[in-house]
Amino acid sequence: MTTFKEIRGTAVQSVSTDPTNPEEGQIWYNNSIGVLKGYQLVASAWASGGNLGTARTHIAGAGTQTVGLAFGGTVGGNTASGATEEYDGSAWAAGGTMATARRLLAGCGIQTAGLAFGGYTTTNVANTEEYDGSSWTGGGNLGTTRRDIAGCGLQTAGLGFGGYSTTQVNSTEEYDGSTWAGGGNLATARGALGGAGTQTVGLAFGGTTSTAVSNATEEYDGTSWTAGGNMGTARTALAGCGTQTLALAFGGYTGTVNTAVTEEYNGTSWTASTSMSTARRSLAGCGTQTAGLGFGGYTTTEVANTEEYTDAFLATKTITTSTS
Repeated sequence: MTTFKEIRGTAVQSVSTDPTNPEEGQIWYNNSIGVLKGYQLVASAWASGGNLGTARTHIAGAGTQTVGLAFGGTVGGNTASGATEEYDGSAWAAGGTMATARRLLAGCGIQTAGLAFGGYTTTNVANTEEYDGSSWTGGGNLGTTRRDIAGCGLQTAGLGFGGYSTTQVNSTEEYDGSTWAGGGNLATARGALGGAGTQTVGLAFGGTTSTAVSNATEEYDGTSWTAGGNMGTARTALAGCGTQTLALAFGGYTGTVNTAVTEEYNGTSWTASTSMSTARRSLAGCGTQTAGLGFGGYTTTEVANTEEYTDAFLATKTITTSTS
């Protein structure tokens, strides 16, 4: 039998306490508790979180995995919602209702300083609303009325891009806390796309063009968009979160089926990660690449499911326990 020493060139150390800075793949025997341990990679995973109070699709989100915000969406098959819910890392609680009930909107910011813009009531809208942690107030209207828009950034420095007016649009707008101003156009006009990042370091990915579901990625530098690495799975009505160099894309619709596919972006290329438990489209997301949150969406009906993403990480794991 091949021994650990023959594989690694070192013997398994016997120590009374776990090492403070182990290396990946290192193995040791903790003689004080009679346990063989190793320092190894724990795979990325989605885990169930608390359900939304109101199942809905075409929803928007903001915040983090433990301090999240959900607002707007579609309920009952065809009714726009103004409901807001706040997440504490385990459960959702009702927040202040939006002034304009709408779906297919975009969001950004944090739970106590959120931003909602664009969307659809019975027509496309340009309305912007700002959330203070308890109630919504009106902000400046978008220059281009549209639905299926994507967003990223903060309440005082937001970015809105893409969407659908009478066709897919490529226009980008920047928000300063009171008014929207034009930014550089996307190279590819598309709606129902994902977004991540900030106003000056943004990311756009996926969506629907006038002819097809897209896998294109574009990176924003505060002035213009440039091409990034293509997604592995072309899809629309997906969710995203994170930053331009550490982004997460999940869920969506391939053009034939709902998908649970999750991909991570490193600023150059996308890599497939662990899929969501529930395949769905028109969901919302927030958080970071290492701690993402996905909620709501559509399977064969509106869903309330929430899932929490944890990226792969190194950790000390017990290999065996002594029986002596």
